[in-house]
Amino acid sequence: MKRKNRAEDFLELVERGRRGRLKLYIGFAAGVGKTYRMLEESHALKQRGVDVVLGFVETHGRAETAALIEGLEVVPREVFTYRDVAVEEMDLDAVLARKPQVAVVDELAHTNVPLCRNRKRYQDVEELLAAGINVIGAFNVQHLESLNDIIERATAVRVRETIPDSFLKNADQVVNLDLAVEDLHERLKAGKIYAPDKVTHALEGFFKQENLSSLRELALREVAESLDRATGTRSRTGEEPPQKGGGWGRVMVALSSNPPHAATLMRRGSRMAGRLNTDWFVVYVETPGEAPHLIDSEAQRHLLANIELAKELGAEVVRVKGREPVAALLDFARSHGVGHIIVGRSRQPWWKQLLGRAPDVRLLREGEGFDIHVVSFTAPQEERQP
Repeated sequence: MKRKNRAEDFLELVERGRRGRLKLYIGFAAGVGKTYRMLEESHALKQRGVDVVLGFVETHGRAETAALIEGLEVVPREVFTYRDVAVEEMDLDAVLARKPQVAVVDELAHTNVPLCRNRKRYQDVEELLAAGINVIGAFNVQHLESLNDIIERATAVRVRETIPDSFLKNADQVVNLDLAVEDLHERLKAGKIYAPDKVTHALEGFFKQENLSSLRELALREVAESLDRATGTRSRTGEEPPQKGGGWGRVMVALSSNPPHAATLMRRGSRMAGRLNTDWFVVYVETPGEAPHLIDSEAQRHLLANIELAKELGAEVVRVKGREPVAALLDFARSHGVGHIIVGRSRQPWWKQLLGRAPDVRLLREGEGFDIHVVSFTAPQEERQP
């Protein structure tokens, strides 16, 4: 069995060797210089004889950035007519046909017009990588999916366009573009980020001092954790799973068929697994009363959406059948090297909680040897729609 796993590991390395490399620039806000730095790097690569093209670059009208495009090959954008409006997107097929050594792609969290092959621009980049094209790309930290709830709490802004954590984790190089908040404010006031008529609104909204400070801290922490993941050790296929117990082991998120805060639980699991540099699971227990032909279409839709989000966040989604959910969850955790179990606070009646029959109470009572993390939700939140 181990020989087979080792062969699979080698095949995976061979396949990865055919893929392009991915370098990501991360910033904490517009205007920190992501696009500018990518263009500078493009000129440096060109001078060294590297075949580099601009797949999609957005200057937002910034003269200093636009000046750097001169002298670089630009792949013309594809124009789509959607709802009687002309929309420009990256011409993915043209970049694939051109097949440069390096393609520069900006604003990776962007949602493509529905007429495009892929829903998101980062998915376009995945196609380029699969074709052996190296990519330099950029996005802001607030677009990272697992940070969605944290960003909303810190800034009171719900970010709608996101990138899955798995995309960042697969990057070969991650660069944080840091800038003092005061310096960013000076750039904003000087008209180097937005047009003058938008500056006051920006300073009173997303660009408030406390918002930018929180985002800057998150960006620094995220890049540090990316470096830890890149240099840390992870169990390989065929090796024994990590030991169970506090501080060790994999992460498991316990999910019911239609929890009201599923996305928040899964983002918490993704963050914890990233910090621990370990694998994680989203486990759904299908009881006899929750067989696919018994639950209604609305519950099925939410379940499928939650499964899709879990995969985007990098989890292994597992469905186990059992008459007793808590027992099934604990059996799975014990057999798969889980050390941390994340569960939402029960919404069952107070008397069931008092009698110890609520799932979270039972997990705390029966889950000896595990770290049980019971997530409380202070207020209803709008779940992410697929």
